[in-house]
Amino acid sequence: MQEQTVLFWHRRDLRLHDNAGLFHALKSGHKVVSVFIFDINILQQLPKNDRRVAFIHQNILQLNEQMAQLGSGLVVRYGDPKTLILELATTHNAQAVYTNRDYEPYATERDEAIKNELWQTGIASETYKDQCLQEYNEVLKDDGKPYTIFTPYKNKHYSKHTNYQFKSYENERYQHNFWQCEPQSIISMADIGFEPSKNEAPKSIIDLNLLKNYHLHRDIPSVEGTSRLGVHLRFGIISIRQLAREARQLNEKFLNELIWRDFYFMILKHFPHAAKSAFKPAYDQIVWRNNEQEFERWCKGQTGYLMVDAGMRELNQTGFMHNRVRMVAASFLIKHLLIDWRWGEAYFASKLLDFDRSANNGGWQWAASSGCDAAPYFRIFNPMEQVKKFDPKLEYIKRWVPEWNQESYPKPIVEHKFARERTLQTYKKALQREE
Repeated sequence: MQEQTVLFWHRRDLRLHDNAGLFHALKSGHKVVSVFIFDINILQQLPKNDRRVAFIHQNILQLNEQMAQLGSGLVVRYGDPKTLILELATTHNAQAVYTNRDYEPYATERDEAIKNELWQTGIASETYKDQCLQEYNEVLKDDGKPYTIFTPYKNKHYSKHTNYQFKSYENERYQHNFWQCEPQSIISMADIGFEPSKNEAPKSIIDLNLLKNYHLHRDIPSVEGTSRLGVHLRFGIISIRQLAREARQLNEKFLNELIWRDFYFMILKHFPHAAKSAFKPAYDQIVWRNNEQEFERWCKGQTGYLMVDAGMRELNQTGFMHNRVRMVAASFLIKHLLIDWRWGEAYFASKLLDFDRSANNGGWQWAASSGCDAAPYFRIFNPMEQVKKFDPKLEYIKRWVPEWNQESYPKPIVEHKFARERTLQTYKKALQREE
């Protein structure tokens, strides 16, 4: 008879170390067959030069090499997981499929459908918390309702912290339980219809000195003051527990940023309407200008506002934008050009290497004042003042806008004072109409 196994399905957890679902699969008593699926439902919506697909592919190759050293290998397929998971489970005589939970709307729907398919064939589905510190139902108000303001959420989050919660899973103790097989060949980027990326991804190294000084440098885009670990958290190259454990020792401000991540996961799970419309429905009444030519200039970094343009060019060329600059660029699109925040959200979603739907949505709704715990609508960044405050020597600006002081650099697309007044009137009118 064929040996019984269990499948472990890698998704947002491309690592062997401190992986919750993989730990439980390895402890199950069965041999573990690790699989990864390039999901056609996601990939067919992406451009063929998408940096994130190249990043995933690179890390899949590395994961397979690590498993080969253990006498195992990663089974990689391309297609629809709703079909492939059941096929793989049947082929390998799997008694269960282990995964770490994913909270995005598409993933939730997909996983529920697969769970039902497995159940009908007698295969169990085991899921675990891995990509966040606290799940959407673990930090709630005393009456059981979800928080919508960050500070009390953060305080409750802190009240639940224990050393055990931050402890790593010791997967290494059970790695002898991996399915033993010949080295696995991994499908190429061309096989899935994508092109390799020419950009080098940031390193998955936790810089302890940077974490220690994070609160001092986090707002200065010209220095390496942020961790650049967002993409590694997004795809689970590093463990959130490991990073949070270091932050807990070194820098509360950085730990708070990780808690913001949990907060936005929670918001999108409890309030799914926020994925497509304003968290605060009144803000759906805003009449946007949505000038396509102005949007194009914003996308290309040709607005005539230095920090906005520098940020957009950095994004377009590297797939990254400094967080302070993200706020300035988002605010400018919404409150200077009066362009629907969803246009900007979608553009960031298409370009950011570290794109995460919940955080991206939360950030854009914050800038639009339409989200939970958002900036009030009358708080409008002055882009020139932001340069004076956070890049006074123009070190960041000069890196991305070398023609900043030349005739070829475009004149400002709109005058700040005029744009501010126009936005204040537009918001007031919309909110009064809702009342």
